[in-house]
Amino acid sequence: MSLSKINKRNKIKRRIRKHVFGSESRPRLSVFRSNKEIYAQIVDDVNGKTLVSASSRDKDIADDKKTKIELSKLVGISVGSKAVKAGIEKIGFDRSGYLYHGRVKSLAEGAREAGLKF
Repeated sequence: MSLSKINKRNKIKRRIRKHVFGSESRPRLSVFRSNKEIYAQIVDDVNGKTLVSASSRDKDIADDKKTKIELSKLVGISVGSKAVKAGIEKIGFDRSGYLYHGRVKSLAEGAREAGLKF
């Protein structure tokens, strides 16, 4: 029996979350990608708190008329700079079952450019 696309992604997501867990010293950068937008948030799983978030719908990013990959890089830079201001340097990257290419990869590269280490 073949799994649907959503079921395959959820299976991969569960496998990733076994290893990537956000603590106060090393929170988790979680990515959600829809057809039009991309969202990123840095989460402390121990306390159940979102520390920093950014998305392509933010006013400073959404005004730009760019491709989705370029917007993803801007979201990565935004979430990375907010995290550095909040005192976060090391994170665990949770790609949420998405393949590491395209928009997810550009978001990660943008976060690294802003100063995050993962």
